[in-house]
Amino acid sequence: MAVLLVLVGLLLALPGDAWALRLEVRVEGLEGERERNVLALLGIYQDRDEEALTAERVRALHERAPNQIRSALAPFGHYRVQVDASLQVPASEDGTWRARYRVDAGAEIKVGAVAYRITGPGADDPAFPKSFPMRVGEVLQHDRYTRARDEIRTIAAREGYLDYALVTHQVLIDLEAYQALIDFHLDTGERFYLGEVRFNQDLLDEDFLRRFVTFEPGEVYDPDRLLGFQARLLGTEYFDSVELVPQKDEVGADRQVPIEVVLTPNKANRYRFGLGYGTDTGARVTLDWRRRYFTRWGHRLSSQLTVSEKVQTLEASYRIPIGDPVRDYLVARPEIANYDLPNRKGESYTLQLAHSVVTPRGWRRAIGVDYRYEDYEISDIESGTANELAPGVSWAKTVSDDPIYTSRGYRLRYNLFGTVEGLISSASYLSGSVSFKWVRRFAEDYRFITRTDLGATLANNLTDLPASRRFFAGGDVSIRGWDIGVLGPDDPDNDDTLGGRYLAVGSLELERRIHGDWSAAVFTDFGNAFDPDYRNEMEVGAGVGVRWRTPVGQVRLDLAFGLTADGTPARLHLVIGPDL
Repeated sequence: MAVLLVLVGLLLALPGDAWALRLEVRVEGLEGERERNVLALLGIYQDRDEEALTAERVRALHERAPNQIRSALAPFGHYRVQVDASLQVPASEDGTWRARYRVDAGAEIKVGAVAYRITGPGADDPAFPKSFPMRVGEVLQHDRYTRARDEIRTIAAREGYLDYALVTHQVLIDLEAYQALIDFHLDTGERFYLGEVRFNQDLLDEDFLRRFVTFEPGEVYDPDRLLGFQARLLGTEYFDSVELVPQKDEVGADRQVPIEVVLTPNKANRYRFGLGYGTDTGARVTLDWRRRYFTRWGHRLSSQLTVSEKVQTLEASYRIPIGDPVRDYLVARPEIANYDLPNRKGESYTLQLAHSVVTPRGWRRAIGVDYRYEDYEISDIESGTANELAPGVSWAKTVSDDPIYTSRGYRLRYNLFGTVEGLISSASYLSGSVSFKWVRRFAEDYRFITRTDLGATLANNLTDLPASRRFFAGGDVSIRGWDIGVLGPDDPDNDDTLGGRYLAVGSLELERRIHGDWSAAVFTDFGNAFDPDYRNEMEVGAGVGVRWRTPVGQVRLDLAFGLTADGTPARLHLVIGPDL
């Protein structure tokens, strides 16, 4: 007790400034960006809540405040700022200090004269602006001057003037005449050009690597072209690092700069293990192995084993780069699949060979052939095997500001394939499909999302098609409110879903951000799979959902109701992944 009394006495004996004081700061006469900039640079405002703030510190900060306010307003062109500053000291130690600043920003200073010169060998280059971007009579804003200066410097670098020099770049303020004088002088120096590319590595064939180069010796030296070249190499995953070293000391009379490319190989193998869950497939385990390079010509191999409650697949992909090695390739894809879905079960063995390229308009086009053997059971009375060879072609295009979380974008896919009876296949058919998804943000916190899936198959009978070639509806990315693939024409004897030769499914969804990374959504899905030989019905589902934004895409949890089903059943749907 004695020790406690001593401590209390010592605390009471401390001077009043040792106690945390309260400070109120007001700035009047400003608004918008000017007010925000002043408050950001005003020390007394930024330190007002500090626990260790003392009376001496407050007085010192108050003395500095007028000059800080003037400095914060100078970038907006205010150089005749008047500040009426007052500091009210409280009557008692536990009172509130009040600092008040009435600000008259005064008139904005304007540009009175501009001295703009581009000299040197590139003085007549039309890439440079004929006049400085800021004109006489305009308000002087320092950020505009900085942007104009940097833009001209960027032009000089992009046009190959590697040795350009800013001889003069300054803004002079004449307070008596109250005008700003801009003096800008850039000397271009000689123009340089891109030279030969030399590779420093022992992983891949040099002729193969040269296919990544997007420029020819003698083109203007543009750093952006080099950055694009570097990005192409890094995007392949062949290399852990890509360093471009301009050899300026080897420049000759032609002023071509040789480029040495120092490449550090990546690890050959990459392994990945994943866990997931989706209401369509249940719990899911994924094992992935990728061989980043095979042979000196950049071949690649990847394989993936996926095991879930309803579907198990083992697939591989062997790619051979062709043409533009970043985008174009030949591919062989074998796959073994076993599925036990509510409406069908069976197993399939496929091998796809395709030639895949990106067209000049940005479409991914794949032309190939698909061999498939399938053993399937659709209902208690329909089962069979299929052995077929199906040539096909597909087009796909995604345009998006961000494919993970999209504000503006779409994804469009076309697919066309068929078989000919007697060419391995036991029946002839031609099948085509279109898949479209569109996302658009509006009013800042809202997104509208719509999608549609259309398909049609020309075949004599539904029984000519194996289970994997028929259209079904229902599930997480089809019509919510039903399990995966349970919608479509039914067997009249036992009501089992048989699938159909036609598909028409659509969806409308409105999402609103609620707080941070959380959003809420309302939606409706509609459509079905159809077949002219069976009874067909339109199904409609609707519901509400919550969304949580993550680095790998949204986590989407939906409660959907089958409005056209007997009893209007409810079903939860969980999906994790990118928008497009």
